[in-house]
Amino acid sequence: MRMTTLLVALWFGATSLAAVADDAALRDQSTSAGLKPVPYGLQPVSDNPLTREKIELGRMLFFDPRLSASGFISCNSCHNLGTGGDDNMPTSVGHGWQTGPRNSPTVLNAVFNAAQFWDGRAADLKEQAKGPVQAGVEMANTPEAVVVTLNSMPEYVERFGRAFPGEDDPVSFDNMAKAIEAFEVTLVTPNAPFDQWLEGNDGALSDKQKAGLGLFLDKGCAACHSGINFGGQDYYPFGLIKRPGADILPPEDKGRFQVTETASDEYVFRAAPLRNIALTAPYFHSGQIWDLEQAVAVMGTAQLGTELTDEEAATIAEFLRSLTGEQPVVEYPLLPVETAATPKPQL
Repeated sequence: MRMTTLLVALWFGATSLAAVADDAALRDQSTSAGLKPVPYGLQPVSDNPLTREKIELGRMLFFDPRLSASGFISCNSCHNLGTGGDDNMPTSVGHGWQTGPRNSPTVLNAVFNAAQFWDGRAADLKEQAKGPVQAGVEMANTPEAVVVTLNSMPEYVERFGRAFPGEDDPVSFDNMAKAIEAFEVTLVTPNAPFDQWLEGNDGALSDKQKAGLGLFLDKGCAACHSGINFGGQDYYPFGLIKRPGADILPPEDKGRFQVTETASDEYVFRAAPLRNIALTAPYFHSGQIWDLEQAVAVMGTAQLGTELTDEEAATIAEFLRSLTGEQPVVEYPLLPVETAATPKPQL
């Protein structure tokens, strides 16, 4: 009896040691591939010192629909913080019920991207914040009209003065964008199961998720989807090996070519960040794939030239679900009141 007990203990001990060794090897492979956890704390941004006053102002502006010409559309309309930082629609509905040409990327963890938008046309978050406000199919406003609207509210005038002290005219379109950027820096999702595992907690991932991570690395997914955000760092042709159908890759959307006008950039897009991917369907810039397993299979065929089995796609998708981190809890702000005596711009 004692011998049987000893043998069982030795077997379980050997199994445990093997699991630890497997986790250590997989962890080393992950870090070697450039996979990183989401860091805690605010990340610095260029030419925009972060202060509490600026972040609070940016939170108000992010939720304020009066930045749009209609007075109905806010940043949160398309980047809803309650639904993974996007709107869970193929393409967003904007001014006059128009739909945009591309799927709305999540704002969560966007600070870790090398550039913003699918084609990288905005270098940082402050530049990105200006685009939708002026886009005719989105908020359809003008910088001049925005400034008039903001100046019509004494509380905003006061808050801009505190957020940008020492400036002669702190209520400006540029400062609006800087304040929104400051708030968006706070929209990060740390402590995902993968992050816990990468930092040493072997039990944070299930066996299937570990198997999915192994496939993710072995199949070459990390060649494009690496770094803190598992993507968002560089640009790649969509359909590197096999071009998807027109429903997934519309021929009229030539991607980064529309920014650079360089022939080699036709159908080139920024690698999508995979953080919180389980919350942000539908997928791809066209927003035509709702199922995560199907999206994984499409990427295998189009980018890697690999026909993934259903089981392989499901296993990788299960790993990707481990990238869902702690969602930012943001209280909806009480917005300033306009004064009726202030003239409004004619739009």
